[in-house]
Amino acid sequence: MTTPPLILGGNVFGWSADRAASFGVLDAFVAGGGRMIDTADVYSAWVPGNVGGESETIIGEWLVNRGRRDDVLIATKVGMKPDGPGALSADRIATCVEASLKRLRTDYIDLYYAHRDDAETPLEVTLGAFDRLVRAGKVRAIGASNYDAARLARAEEVSSEQGLARYTVLQPHYNLLVRELFEGSVQELCLAQGIAVVPYFPLASGFLTGKYRKPADLEGRARRVAAEKYLNEFGLRVLAVLDKIAIESNAAPAQIALAWLSAQPAVTAPIASATSVAQIEELLAAMRLKLTAEQLATLNAVSAKTPGVPPRNG
Repeated sequence: MTTPPLILGGNVFGWSADRAASFGVLDAFVAGGGRMIDTADVYSAWVPGNVGGESETIIGEWLVNRGRRDDVLIATKVGMKPDGPGALSADRIATCVEASLKRLRTDYIDLYYAHRDDAETPLEVTLGAFDRLVRAGKVRAIGASNYDAARLARAEEVSSEQGLARYTVLQPHYNLLVRELFEGSVQELCLAQGIAVVPYFPLASGFLTGKYRKPADLEGRARRVAAEKYLNEFGLRVLAVLDKIAIESNAAPAQIALAWLSAQPAVTAPIASATSVAQIEELLAAMRLKLTAEQLATLNAVSAKTPGVPPRNG
């Protein structure tokens, strides 16, 4: 499986994008050359009235309605719910994959992630369950999300020692404002093991688009809680540099942020969400943008030593 240069995030489907808007975004993404769509069984359980699975349901309806299953790649996840032990137990994985397949209206998933580490379940059990899905043809490849270096390294060892399917993709929380969760030991491990890296929240919940520059800009926004933590001296300093480089490059700040991320070692493709066709067109254009060495160095410098922000609903 070859990972495309931009992956469409489905966390907004059934949340800030209703069915019609989601269909429009999906249509525009594929029309523009996009190929991989990322979702999870928990999307979007945080919305009042939702229970999780809404995003998968919309994507499944779109796949059938448009007849696109054969020319797109579908990635989804298991293990964010329920909270507590057993989220990645063999029984839980076996049950959840069937529910995801039903909602997605397909008989296979191209990339199936462990959404977050389940320390209460031995890696042998989790990887064994994933391996059975791969052998049964229900899953084509597996990945990990929100794993630290120690657990990811141990998972690699277990897969090798027991001949089980291995995590070939890592989905970490990584962007210009949150670098320390990935850079260092996790990044080095991915480079050493040839693990593809597809970061989520590449635009810091929309903050790096430049649309949140003062408290009033956050009023009434779906991502207010997630974005407001960046509205500080550090965040605004990074935005100022993005603005400068955007003018130099005749591009938008969001495109500069995505181009920086794509240029980082081990990064294969960012995962970005959109709620409109215009946003999709801007995101796809970012994949054709190449920053100069000087611009990359400037962004590295202004975004260095960022404060830690824990991942949420990646």
